[in-house]
Amino acid sequence: MKRLFFGAMALAAITLYACNNNAGETGATASTHEAQHTAADTKPSTPIKAVVDHYLHIKNGLFADNSAEAANGGKAMAEALAAVDKSGLTAEQQQVFTDNFEDLKEHAEHIGKNEGNIAHQREHFAVMSEDMYALVKSMGAGRTLYHDFCPMYNNNKGALWLSEEKELKNPYMGASMPGCGTEKEELK
Repeated sequence: MKRLFFGAMALAAITLYACNNNAGETGATASTHEAQHTAADTKPSTPIKAVVDHYLHIKNGLFADNSAEAANGGKAMAEALAAVDKSGLTAEQQQVFTDNFEDLKEHAEHIGKNEGNIAHQREHFAVMSEDMYALVKSMGAGRTLYHDFCPMYNNNKGALWLSEEKELKNPYMGASMPGCGTEKEELK
């Protein structure tokens, strides 16, 4: 009886070891594939990533006709601009940042202070978008962005915006004309 008991225990231990060892290999293989997949999908970070994130927050608030969300994004963007680490920028990138910093900060602050006045927020967003385009062209965004254009905004003078989505979501027209516009460029 003892032999049978110890034999069963040995068989159970061998089976358990084999299953755990095999599961470990599968987990390692899955982790390797996951790491390779993540590495391929991840763009290099950029010193203006937080600025871009908050710009997109503003854009999404305006698209949703939500001036409170746009204001929150504006406040956060003003803070992110002040926190940009310029030490890793090239001389050319530092110049582009310096050339656009004050205007971007002013527009972000105006958007942040004008909750309830979405038309005014959109006016500042239109000018801000020109400066953001210059920054992203110079420094990258850490992800793919789309340079979109609305020909109808501002009495048919038009305005550009940057988007994280290929689908058009017009921040200038919001719910009244959400898909109005064209994609001008894909920025990688």
